[in-house]
Amino acid sequence: MSLAIEVAYSPSARDVQLLPLTVPDGSTVGAALDAAGLAELVAAQGLAVGVWGRRCGLDHALRDGDRVEVYRALRVDPKEARRLRYRGQRATKAKRSAPAGR
Repeated sequence: MSLAIEVAYSPSARDVQLLPLTVPDGSTVGAALDAAGLAELVAAQGLAVGVWGRRCGLDHALRDGDRVEVYRALRVDPKEARRLRYRGQRATKAKRSAPAGR
């Protein structure tokens, strides 16, 4: 018997690669990454992996319909990015409400 799975990887922002695969029953996340050609990349860059949004190890057993995900490291802390957006919006509002020069 075999499992129909999907491997999701995003090499850069707004670029998601979805690789549908069929792997033997009893396969692990590591075996799926190897079949997708991503095992060396994950090992070399120390990337985290998971199944359906939950981090797991390479020895995690897969089930039919699972989506294996490869996670890139964050460039910017999400909280800091939100603060920067808020400051920018506040500055834009201040410019709009400022009285016109005379």
